[in-house]
Amino acid sequence: MPTFRIELFEGRSQEKKRELVEALTKETCRVLECDPGSVDIILIDVKREHWATGGVLWSERS
Repeated sequence: MPTFRIELFEGRSQEKKRELVEALTKETCRVLECDPGSVDIILIDVKREHWATGGVLWSERS
């Protein structure tokens, strides 16, 4: 049913990722009244040198 695609800077621990997907799944099921097995979450780790905001790469920010 719902699929979340989340892009985040690399470096977060497996624990933090687990905490995030558990919380998102729980809240999604509460709001949408769906089964946890129907919630897909795709986490994509992105290097800071591959992400820019306002024309500036995050790897070059101070």
